[in-house]
Amino acid sequence: MLILSRKRGQSILINDEIEIIITGIEGDQVKVGIVAPREMNVIRKEIVDDVRTMNKESVSVGFDLSTLKKWSKRTKK
Repeated sequence: MLILSRKRGQSILINDEIEIIITGIEGDQVKVGIVAPREMNVIRKEIVDDVRTMNKESVSVGFDLSTLKKWSKRTKK
């Protein structure tokens, strides 16, 4: 893993195709802008992890629909 320090307005370039820009810093939260080709998916990792977990749970015996409702409410925040 490469760890870099960046300030607001600075960016990181990956393969001359993807630019990650630090757009703001508020307390312990960093706001990031991403410029990438349209054909490249940019998805928050926690969403992918949640979907994978839900997929595994949905095929298990005894799946409870309330779990899906709880996940849906969490992702609407």
